[in-house]
Amino acid sequence: MSAVFEKPPLTQRLAPMLQGFDGPLAFAVFILACAGMLTMYSSGFDHGTRFVDHGRNMVLAGLIMFFVAQVPPQRLMSFAVPLYVIGVALLVAVAVFGITKKGARRWINIGVTIQPSEIMKIAMPLMLAWWFQKREGQLRPLDFFVALLILALPVGLIMKQPDLGTSLLVLAAGLAVIFFAGLSWKLIIPPMLLGLAALVLLVVFESTLCAQGFRWPILHDYQQQRICTLLDPSKDPLGKGFHIIQGMIAIGSGGIFGKGFMQGTQTHLEFIPERTTDFIFAAYSEEFGLVGTLGLVAAFLFLIFRGLAIALEAPTLFARLLAGAVTMIFFTYAFVNMGMVSGILPVVGVPLPFISYGGTAMVTLGAGLGILMSIARTKRLVQS
Repeated sequence: MSAVFEKPPLTQRLAPMLQGFDGPLAFAVFILACAGMLTMYSSGFDHGTRFVDHGRNMVLAGLIMFFVAQVPPQRLMSFAVPLYVIGVALLVAVAVFGITKKGARRWINIGVTIQPSEIMKIAMPLMLAWWFQKREGQLRPLDFFVALLILALPVGLIMKQPDLGTSLLVLAAGLAVIFFAGLSWKLIIPPMLLGLAALVLLVVFESTLCAQGFRWPILHDYQQQRICTLLDPSKDPLGKGFHIIQGMIAIGSGGIFGKGFMQGTQTHLEFIPERTTDFIFAAYSEEFGLVGTLGLVAAFLFLIFRGLAIALEAPTLFARLLAGAVTMIFFTYAFVNMGMVSGILPVVGVPLPFISYGGTAMVTLGAGLGILMSIARTKRLVQS
């Protein structure tokens, strides 16, 4: 009789939770996590407990991924509006009585100090995916206009802090949802052409305008300085151009196969600024060279293509839009970070996923991975 009530073994009880986990996606994340731990061990050798803290952050992100993966997409959809409203309310609160650090008002104390803009990286794609799901089959141009307003409000509040890096990530996530929802190319091409023309004019005339001390009214002084520095970092090699110059030197000095693990001179002689956070890609490239860098890029590409494949196979419009947007967040993180360290984009505060040190960003990445796992898991359970 007692055998009837005997508890099944732990592995058998965990099996339903693990069923449907996407193996290829998990493998890509595992490779990136290993690369991150190796690089953090080397670049953070004199940063106290930074290596241990990075490992702890990864474990926390993994736990968040596991628990979010257990929440079906239909349940995630019910969190969209409350999470968006709470995120916007907190951003407004930051603008009114937030905490200012290093000239930026990005934090608020609600018993603990938090950065509400991080919430919007997940809340924004959730909200817009919910919006388009509710209008599936009857989309009108007005619906896309409302979606742009939903996107513009938090992006504007984040840029006002100012926080260009996070605003770019939120903007990219929102635009991805709007694009995947079926926005007409007739509405996409004109802004793209205008943006391209503006970029050409910026490259052609910005160096002259910088030399004359011209200030763009829509940019903060530090943002204008970053653009001017990008175009010609040699004008201030020991000041504003130091980050870009040292990053490019470290990447180039790695050569084909790199200097070897723990052998990076630019890293260990502390020439690379922020070598455990924003510029950790330079430290990685110096030690592992072109071959290691191509391997890292391949791992990111594999993760991104796998995420898009999950989006393509998603069972509902909400899940498809959400998976596509989360995947584009990973793409934007990696592209912007590698671009700024390589000197092709202005320096902004965007970490390299799973490689850079940072608890808040790691939590966001874990939640994003959990969403992708949840969508992949739901699709597999439906098929079985």
